Amino acid sequence: MFRALRTRNYRLWASGQIVSLIGTWMQRVAQDWLVLTLSGGDGFAVGIVLALQFGPTLVLSVWGGVLADRYDKRKILVGTQVAMAVSAAILAALDIGGVAQLWHVYLLAFAAGCASAIDAPVRQSFTIEMVGRKLLSNAIALNSMTFNLARIIGPAISGIVITFVGTGPVFAINVVSFGCVIAALLAMNQNDLLPVEHAGRGRGQIRAGFRYVWARADLRVLLITVFLVSTFGMNFPLSLAVLARNTFGQGADAYGLLSTTLAVGTLAGAVLAARRNGPVRLQIFLGAATVFGALEAVVGVLPNMTAVAIMLIPTGAVILTFTTSAMNILQMSVPSDMRGRVMGIYMLCFLGGTPFGSPVLGWLADILSPRAPLIIGGLISLVAGATGGLLLMTRHRHTVATEAPVNRELV
Repeated sequence: MFRALRTRNYRLWASGQIVSLIGTWMQRVAQDWLVLTLSGGDGFAVGIVLALQFGPTLVLSVWGGVLADRYDKRKILVGTQVAMAVSAAILAALDIGGVAQLWHVYLLAFAAGCASAIDAPVRQSFTIEMVGRKLLSNAIALNSMTFNLARIIGPAISGIVITFVGTGPVFAINVVSFGCVIAALLAMNQNDLLPVEHAGRGRGQIRAGFRYVWARADLRVLLITVFLVSTFGMNFPLSLAVLARNTFGQGADAYGLLSTTLAVGTLAGAVLAARRNGPVRLQIFLGAATVFGALEAVVGVLPNMTAVAIMLIPTGAVILTFTTSAMNILQMSVPSDMRGRVMGIYMLCFLGGTPFGSPVLGWLADILSPRAPLIIGGLISLVAGATGGLLLMTRHRHTVATEAPVNRELV
């Protein structure tokens, strides 16, 4: 299960990431709660801040992929982590000083989003340089375990800290946490990083990335499904905050509890993924999208907090299967000099729809019901996965093996 940790550079990376991601999840909960507090419980305001935070992905994620294909990924990651730490430090100072306003949160969420949009494709494509192709699948699963362990710990701690001392100290803790991953990156032995082919400088590299993706039917189906599910279905930062506050009349600790139970499920899914050997099938990916949509819609109609918290556990496990399947299929089946751009396009599909989906879902929560984002998002995800499955049934079924040629299609 932990075989990728035999690599020293990856051990450093995973150790720094767990601390940094705990801080990140603490800030996400605190940011959503601060926005609800400053706006008087307006779900649309939460949607706006999420749109500003993830909006830069529309423009910068693919450029981040180009940088990853051209330059030293480790140095780029140090820069993006420093930029996000500075943004968190400013928000901490404003909030602790009692002068934070809604537009401050919007502006700083946008600034952090710009750095994150560049960071994501670089970070994803850097994994193979630390562990190599044979350990890549395991490292992706361990990355998910790290992410979701932090997702359990972070919201739980954040809810407690917010309840007793407010949101400002949470942002300050996140600033410190960024130092751990920066230190890990600086401590890596560059000679142990595996060499990969870099793309040369030239015009049209972004267009070349999109042409490559569009030319492969398997990647088209995968990325369209990712876009629909992530834009409308994976809306939990908005939907759980609004559900806890406006439907069940609970506080930040309840929001943290719901986020934690969701993360328990995704962590369980990550453990299963880390133990899994063998090829990854597109059928698994599309099946996970369909089942996730059904479970999310059920969560939206459950009558009380306890039932919601319990149902979020299997929902989280299916989310993890969905995302890790997508990552494995993409990274195992593209050439190294195209991997950064493909991951940039993936992040564009995964996060780029949030600027549109979050305000719409927040608006629906205000005019229909706080349950609406979960029900509507779940139904859209279900239809997306089922439609992809029907398209798959009309074509030959293939499997992406870890040693498959890069032009092999899944559908």
